[in-house]
Amino acid sequence: MRRRMKGESIREKLHNGERVVGTCITQEGGTVTMTRCAALDLDFVFIDTEHTPLDRSEVSRMCRFLSAYGISPIVRISHPCGHLARMAMDGGADGIVAPYVETVEEVKELTGAVLYRPIKGKFLQEILDGKRELNPKMRDYLREFNRNAYLIIGIESVTAYERLDSLVAVNGVDGVFIGPHDLTLSMEIPEEYFHADYLRVVTDIIRRSRMAGKGVGLHQFEKNIQPEVTRRFIGAGMNWILHSTDLNVMTTAMARQLSELRSLKLE
Repeated sequence: MRRRMKGESIREKLHNGERVVGTCITQEGGTVTMTRCAALDLDFVFIDTEHTPLDRSEVSRMCRFLSAYGISPIVRISHPCGHLARMAMDGGADGIVAPYVETVEEVKELTGAVLYRPIKGKFLQEILDGKRELNPKMRDYLREFNRNAYLIIGIESVTAYERLDSLVAVNGVDGVFIGPHDLTLSMEIPEEYFHADYLRVVTDIIRRSRMAGKGVGLHQFEKNIQPEVTRRFIGAGMNWILHSTDLNVMTTAMARQLSELRSLKLE
């Protein structure tokens, strides 16, 4: 029987530097797809709603199914927004990935949604501004209500890289997601995933994130995977491993098998 991975365990591992491994789902996950995912040795499944047209009911169904099978569901919302984070968590997400974060204000809004859900409005703003203290009963309630919640912020631009230390210093950030595609575009070296400057920046983000006690990782797919690069990043402290996507795995495997069939020769 596979081990069950709750959000609480993922959060602890992120901070402790222990490795967690998952994959990305970009298509609506029917029962068969989710059952196949549940049979794999995955700690989490990353459900992408930034670049794919998954609706709220589809995402919720996928989250509930994965949780029932002991896989922590992480939802990437479309942009840094506390309301979207709460919606995803109300639908069953453990973790939230907020893409393209660049300001401390964005991070505070997100931590408010993840740490203090379901509090909103003026009450929440006063807490975030340090103008209101929660009593012990409220603290205990929120700790239990959000016990499996965790927040990962997207560092995907030169601006975010330059502000990294202040962004990860906000209380409530559990991890950092490095977006390879957007980062190379921001560096004006589009899709040059083995460029010396890109490798230097990613390695620096990993080291500084771990020094701050945060989990850190990036999306690995066919274009940016080389064993020596992966070893370099893990050696620097990368412990959140997001491997490929459902579509990439399918198309890569199918292309290889079709090539083998077409090249098959009779003895």
